[in-house]
Amino acid sequence: MKSAKIPSRFENAGDSSGFLLWQVTNLWQREIRKALEKYDLTHSQFVLLASISWLTSKKTDITQTLLSVHTKIDPMTTSMVLRTLQKKGLISRHEHITDTRAKTVGLTAGGEEMARLAVKTVESFDDLFFHSLGDNLPAFNGMLEVLLKQ
Repeated sequence: MKSAKIPSRFENAGDSSGFLLWQVTNLWQREIRKALEKYDLTHSQFVLLASISWLTSKKTDITQTLLSVHTKIDPMTTSMVLRTLQKKGLISRHEHITDTRAKTVGLTAGGEEMARLAVKTVESFDDLFFHSLGDNLPAFNGMLEVLLKQ
């Protein structure tokens, strides 16, 4: 049987930055999901919970729009995930004081505790996962930031 021409300019799959990023992302996300199971949080729920905690330390009025921009999670998904976090009693949502179209969000006491524990777990996992990058980690993070600014 004659082999088909590979429809790619790459001779090896490992030459494709996109394919490598996809593989690493899937591996990292799979392990993050495992780490978050004990908190009954999805990765999106964790990202929003941790972002509310982080942004609250920097700013007082945290809106759903600000969270969507900060996390790069689309606005509709942000709203749906926040609704779930509210049902779990981890966040509160209120009408914005000056903009009636906006909602502000904040952590409940339980949400603050959950964020503290989950962030510690995820940061510990990240330390292990990215450990092999050693002194290259700051450069790696810088390259990721370059890609995010596109």
